[in-house]
Amino acid sequence: MKKLLILLFIIPALAFAQQEKKDTLWTTSGNATFNFAQVSLSNWAAGGKSSMSGVMMFNYAANYKKDKLSWDNSFDFRYGFLKEEDQKVRKSDDKIDISSKLGIEASGNWNYAGLLNFKSQFAKGYNYPDTDNAISKFMAPGYLTFGVGMDYKTDVLSVMMAPVSGKLTFVTDDDLAAEGAFGVEPGNNLRAEMGATVKAQLKKDIMKNVTLDTKVDLFSNYLDEPKNIDIDWTFKIIMKVNDYLSANLITQMIYDNDVKIQGEDPAGFPAPALQFMESFGVGLTFKF
Repeated sequence: MKKLLILLFIIPALAFAQQEKKDTLWTTSGNATFNFAQVSLSNWAAGGKSSMSGVMMFNYAANYKKDKLSWDNSFDFRYGFLKEEDQKVRKSDDKIDISSKLGIEASGNWNYAGLLNFKSQFAKGYNYPDTDNAISKFMAPGYLTFGVGMDYKTDVLSVMMAPVSGKLTFVTDDDLAAEGAFGVEPGNNLRAEMGATVKAQLKKDIMKNVTLDTKVDLFSNYLDEPKNIDIDWTFKIIMKVNDYLSANLITQMIYDNDVKIQGEDPAGFPAPALQFMESFGVGLTFKF
């Protein structure tokens, strides 16, 4: 099943790449990056552990423009691992983020637009050192957000405001669903919400060979505590060394009031909390 879903993600990207050669209305770009770090110790008096880690990233964009019609598609995949001495390989990062936005020019930089966004992960996640009980899996959770509204778009900036939006949260694992994980009602595999979405992205060269790429997704549920806004903010600094070497700084901050983190309540119970991830690496980058 996973292999089929991965193929469903990759085949459209390859199709866009092939079509771009025949149809100049398509603009495509992409890159694959692999960051790797390794430490080997033997009889090291200062102490420490041998380890190796890596992060693989794949980003692809396929955008169509004809007259007043535009169609922007992005594929953002990330997976990281960590191995320490005799321990098993552990997951350190995992992301699937696919967006599609269809727009019709209204006036100037403003467009009437519709948005579809899917987020999930590839592999099981654990609260280490416990590796017996997974706390997340593919499509547990999975998020599907869709909406219609207005999009302000320039060459480097896009701000999509959709006052009519829906958000579906999937928890397809029955054990996690029974616990009411990720905001679903205990025993249910789906949570449906209606509200407003804001999706903004800025991608700009801030100096020679240094690119800033940041995007933020906001969602407010009209029907259940609209003041509790879901936040997903990714911040990237991409530093190009040469055609094949690059350094990447990535941070991601997530807040979802429906996601309970173990032990965050003063009494020790699960409670909402700010989630933060930071990754820095130097590695190989291939552009296409």
